Amino acid sequence: MTRPVASRVVLSYPEGVSDWGRDQIETDRYRGYFARVLDEVAVGDRREEFVDVGCCGDSLDVPFRVERIDVGDDSVSEAAVAAETTIAYRRRPGDVDGGWRVQSTGGPRE
Repeated sequence: MTRPVASRVVLSYPEGVSDWGRDQIETDRYRGYFARVLDEVAVGDRREEFVDVGCCGDSLDVPFRVERIDVGDDSVSEAAVAAETTIAYRRRPGDVDGGWRVQSTGGPRE
């Protein structure tokens, strides 16, 4: 059975993502990345994605969760994702580990 193509997928991420992280996630290129790599999704699917923290930070992996999938005016539990699928976000409670650790006092020492 062929899955319908989603017109919109809503992903959530923890509200504890820094302003810098949100600035990266909210770009058109990051939304476009999701439209290229998600392939097929189901409500509740989880995946961690790398977010660039600049030249002086360590990695920031953000846990995303599929919250809603729309096909036209209907909400569905599973669908395929295509280039024309709109990616939307919402925040959920929670924190994220990582970020500017290299520059902090808690960062690695030689």
